[in-house]
Amino acid sequence: MTSRRDILKTLGLGAVATGLPTITFAKTDTDANFVLVILRGAVDGLALAAPYGDNDYRRLRGELALPAPGEDHGALKLDGTFALHPSLRGIYENFQNEEALLVHAVASPYRDRSHFDGQDVLESGATSVGKLRDGWLNRALAALGGSLGNETAIAMAQNTPLVLRGDNSVTSWAPSQLPDTGDSTVHRLQDLYADDAFFATRLAQALKSQEIAGNMGSSRRRGNEAEQFRLMMRSTARFLTAENGPQIAVLEIGGWDTHANQGSVSGALANRFSILDGGLTALREALGAAWSDTVVAVVTEFGRTVKVNGTRGTDHGTATAALLVGGAVNGGHVIADWPGLKDSALQDGRDLKPTTDLRSVFKGVLAEHLLLPEAFIERSVFPDSGRARALRDIVRA
Repeated sequence: MTSRRDILKTLGLGAVATGLPTITFAKTDTDANFVLVILRGAVDGLALAAPYGDNDYRRLRGELALPAPGEDHGALKLDGTFALHPSLRGIYENFQNEEALLVHAVASPYRDRSHFDGQDVLESGATSVGKLRDGWLNRALAALGGSLGNETAIAMAQNTPLVLRGDNSVTSWAPSQLPDTGDSTVHRLQDLYADDAFFATRLAQALKSQEIAGNMGSSRRRGNEAEQFRLMMRSTARFLTAENGPQIAVLEIGGWDTHANQGSVSGALANRFSILDGGLTALREALGAAWSDTVVAVVTEFGRTVKVNGTRGTDHGTATAALLVGGAVNGGHVIADWPGLKDSALQDGRDLKPTTDLRSVFKGVLAEHLLLPEAFIERSVFPDSGRARALRDIVRA
């Protein structure tokens, strides 16, 4: 038997309801937008941003080493040490325009190599697995307002990720997997939920979301993964720029677990980078003027081994790289307390050693961009994280 909650989750809605609660999304006193993109599967940070200036890089990376800047298909030079993967040309353009920055040798407090546990720590903001059961971004919403039917944050997914789960109300949206629903069905649902405040509000919210998404929500859209991600990013922009729209969005993209045939300038990982880059470019274009008020954080649960494994890939590691992109980013530089790649400097003799806590990146964005009080961040958003000091001057004044 299909429940009412299932109906709301799966409906492809094709009309705007009347007679339901008036729905708006919460907006605070700031025009700041924040987009969190989670790359699930553990991204190889040494491929995302190659430390080509490190004397041990080519020795350890072998066939996975990227050509140096200036060589054929060379990496895109950021400074004298680091260069972006050549598939990330849109992000590189942002970097040149001082609208992107790289944080390298970064990791959450997690030091084992389970995807599930690594993502748990990344999204909960805890110091260890299972210590917190809600998400750090949901806890942050307490300082931004929002309530049922008046949400500040949206998950661009069928299921709300852990980072947005908790006591504060959020909404979600994803393209419908079902044919569009006719007006008569919508009106019957209105009647069904008329005396149920929760479901009436959620139905009105779903209809409002469908109105904002427009034809991007059609179940008949088809295309490869790159096009689908670009469309999701364009839909994200529509929500962020809608009148009284949400100001926070969370997206996720998988496929980063490159144990075999990872490739270098081309191959499986290069293709993933192209998808990411195209999506971020689509978001920038679709946001228009709102891009100047936007910060996008691109993060993953942990990194990968420095050396190539026996199947021409990399295994689960520790530190990786993160990106901040957007018109509000004080970019054009790299943040890295670089530990080096000498054998004696590696974590557990195999991984890039972490020197920056990922929570420091999040703290900096929350304080400088969303203007959350630092005491609240320390007490409620990232408890027991005193050693992870917020990064400073990462957002334009």
